[in-house]
Amino acid sequence: MKTVAMVLFPNFLLLDMAGPMEVFSIANRYLKPDAHYVLSTIGTEPGALRASNGVQVHTDLHLDQASDSYDLLLVPGGPGAYNEKHPPLLDWLRHNAGRSAEYGSICTGAFVLGYAGLLDGYRVTTHWHYTERLIKGFPKATVETDQIFVQDRNLITSGGVTAGIDLALAVVARDHGKKVAQDVAKVLLVVMKRQGGQAQFSPLMAAIGPQETAITRVQNHVLEHLGEPFSIECMAGLANMSPRHFARVFAREVNMTPMAFLQSARIDCARNMLETTELPLKTVAFKSGFGSVRHMRFLFSEKLGLTPTQYREQFS
Repeated sequence: MKTVAMVLFPNFLLLDMAGPMEVFSIANRYLKPDAHYVLSTIGTEPGALRASNGVQVHTDLHLDQASDSYDLLLVPGGPGAYNEKHPPLLDWLRHNAGRSAEYGSICTGAFVLGYAGLLDGYRVTTHWHYTERLIKGFPKATVETDQIFVQDRNLITSGGVTAGIDLALAVVARDHGKKVAQDVAKVLLVVMKRQGGQAQFSPLMAAIGPQETAITRVQNHVLEHLGEPFSIECMAGLANMSPRHFARVFAREVNMTPMAFLQSARIDCARNMLETTELPLKTVAFKSGFGSVRHMRFLFSEKLGLTPTQYREQFS
């Protein structure tokens, strides 16, 4: 038997807890009794804990009653993970997480581990909307921005919300074989392995800064004329800078190269048309500046792990 524990705190995201625990519970239907997962929940406070959606959950144990080691110890995300700190939980995790065979987080639960100092030196991930905040908050960790889940030694972290189900399925597949994990996935009506990563859901291009600068003027001009050809020299001319100086200033202000910005803007423009219109792929490619469906297909596959047709089928 393997023990799996989920540590809960006020304002946690209920689906972060329920999704993975349901995977392990359903897996038990296909396993011999001596191979079952033994599931438990641990609370930071006595009595019921209220999730971010208002549902109250009574945990099996309080921190003081919990074991000091589990086969897998997980922390869910939610507003209580990234907007609040829970000193008793952080102290408990510092002393006990490393004693478990594996520990990890679902979604923004990575922030709790980060506050406890348990992400330093590890490759990790979180919900795509919070990756930049995680990078800035915990610079000693290496944050993977496009992964559904990341396993690094004894630490396993997952992307946004339902990625916790992907993480749990991967654990079941590793522990008991792909067939058991596939059976569980079928019960839950989910796929065993998603195509691509979190980039499918997140905008590739960050929001343009509100202050008007030479760089933001170029960015806005590019966005208004995506169907036109652009080069470093052309964009530098719009900023009245030399190409070399422009590229250096642009990368410093935007955290990506000018050509990466252009490519990301075109992909995001095409994604919007694929989601909201029925325009032919040739028209989408032309309006977003790719020049050809073939070029658009190549970049979609490279950046999103899906072709434009697959993207439209999945998100429109």
